[in-house]
Amino acid sequence: MTTLYYLPKAHISGNLASLPQEEAHHAVSVVRHKAGDMVYAVDGEGGWYQIRLSRVGKRVAEGEILDTQVEYGEPTYKLTVGLAVLKNQKRFDLFVEKAAELGVSRIVPLITSRTEKKKLKEERVRKILRAAMKQCGRSRLIELSEVCLLNTFLNDVSDSLLLCCHEREKAESALYRRLEDYSGEREATVIVGPEGGFTDEEIEQVQSVGFKLTSLGTRRLRAETAAIAVSTGVMLHWS
Repeated sequence: MTTLYYLPKAHISGNLASLPQEEAHHAVSVVRHKAGDMVYAVDGEGGWYQIRLSRVGKRVAEGEILDTQVEYGEPTYKLTVGLAVLKNQKRFDLFVEKAAELGVSRIVPLITSRTEKKKLKEERVRKILRAAMKQCGRSRLIELSEVCLLNTFLNDVSDSLLLCCHEREKAESALYRRLEDYSGEREATVIVGPEGGFTDEEIEQVQSVGFKLTSLGTRRLRAETAAIAVSTGVMLHWS
């Protein structure tokens, strides 16, 4: 697969593009691009660019934009995943990386009653998101919301398919059934609890605002696995 570089719109002037220093270093010192070479970049806002390099240096890679595309590599649906902040951030990071590959549009780190850790290393997560966007061939960065309380999140959910993953749900509420029964716009919001799951009170609360409980099978899944599984299910159904 052709290497994609991250090119924020601030680095574009007319039909001229200048890769950020870190990206330029990778292009010139690692991939060994030279003046005259063609490179490809995405801006994280849905834009894709074909660039012919005209000037290269140790941390410089500039050139002319020859072609552009919009929403390159992006899904035709919108998926928001609210995942409780996990005790081990490496597990949360794993979901973040796979979320980009699976077409997630927005990630909301949640604080629930059983959440043990209240903070997230956001810059680390954003770095993973940028790398994953380039690796999987997308042009839009996943939106990373601020860490928020479950209550706050529930007050601002959109009118879409609302699903809450719950390990004790029955087979008739399986994810594929929920997706097949839904006939609205291709937009979904899914929430996944922390290591200890949601409390009974939280389950009642999410149901009161329209969330439907959904099953991912008979085995108990780790929180990050459940988030990956439900994202995969939505991608396969709506793609």
